Amino acid sequence: MSISLTVSIECELLRMTMSNLEVNCMRFGLSENELSCRDEIQLFVRNEVTPSAHERDIQDIYPTEIIKSMARKGYTTLTVPTRYNGLGKSKLDACILMEEVAYGCAATAISLITIFQAETMLLLYGNEKAKDVFLPKFRDGLISSYALTESGRGSDIRHLDTKAVRKGNQWVINGRKTFITSGSAAEFFIILAETEVGVSVFAVERDVLGVRTEMGELSETFGLRNGPHVDVVLEDVVVEDYQLIGIEGKGLKQAVTTLNNSRTIAAAISIGIARAAYDYSLDWVNQRSAFDQKVFEFQGIQWMFAHMLTNINAARLLTYRAATLLDQEGQSAISEASQAKLFAGTMATKVCEDAVQVCGAFGTTINAPLGRFLRDAKAYEIAGGSNEILRNTIAKEIGKAMPS
Repeated sequence: MSISLTVSIECELLRMTMSNLEVNCMRFGLSENELSCRDEIQLFVRNEVTPSAHERDIQDIYPTEIIKSMARKGYTTLTVPTRYNGLGKSKLDACILMEEVAYGCAATAISLITIFQAETMLLLYGNEKAKDVFLPKFRDGLISSYALTESGRGSDIRHLDTKAVRKGNQWVINGRKTFITSGSAAEFFIILAETEVGVSVFAVERDVLGVRTEMGELSETFGLRNGPHVDVVLEDVVVEDYQLIGIEGKGLKQAVTTLNNSRTIAAAISIGIARAAYDYSLDWVNQRSAFDQKVFEFQGIQWMFAHMLTNINAARLLTYRAATLLDQEGQSAISEASQAKLFAGTMATKVCEDAVQVCGAFGTTINAPLGRFLRDAKAYEIAGGSNEILRNTIAKEIGKAMPS
């Protein structure tokens, strides 16, 4: 089949989807319950998230009230087991949630993902007391942050300047975490600190004596603006022994596994951003006229949308595949999750660039949301695991599968 004929078929499929611009995600084998859940989330996002997205981006503020509202509906504890007051849903359900929230506001979706990361760390590695103490609080609206990064170290968390020393049945933590997403509003932190046997993980509440946050000179980002990325300072912070999450010295593996786990829902966020840009620009070119015809009627414009739609749907298939593997096999989808985030992240940036392009000068204006979409998409090629780190991870998994 020729490229021209293939694109012509894509364009015809595109025309068939134009009757419902907001639901270009199709069914993708979702069950009736999953589709119903998606519809409910879409309504919530339309009413409570999207209207304030522009203001939130301009002011760079954490969506505290929205997150608390989501907690009341169970969205922040979607995948937490019912025994801890969660909804007990699947990773696929979490992807549906993240895509829809990101469609309305990527910064709000980023606020959710740091909560999911903290919950995942507790669920995979926390002792029963830690689970019983902390997990039910998320249903009450607990806001959390995943505090790994230190100044000058970036993605390298093999050795840390933050130290934890055992004192009897307690631990004393000292150090500084830098550029922490959701840190400006967080009430609970997952902290990586180095003990005498290696990197370890601790659960630390914000109101404990010795914990404070500070604004660094690089706190503000141009995308995914859910509040400044603050420094978290710990000075002689005392925590109980049960707040050591997992095995002392195994924190690096735990942190990486948690990140790999969250990359699937991170991919879903990129899909939501791309879909928002696609729908907005498609609506614009279908209303705008030039040279005595609708802008969409130019074949060059149609081809751009055909490729946008194809790549959005391809990213969703990769993401759903990774989520399904995580649901079935737990931690075995490292490569698939990394592939999903890598493809979805680069796809979203390209879709946003094309969306700006087809809208012409209007696409570059402050009044259009396309600038926000593009900034958010590009920022997520770096946040949550840069494209380079993802390629390394995928290549490592390829190497493991090769015969020795």
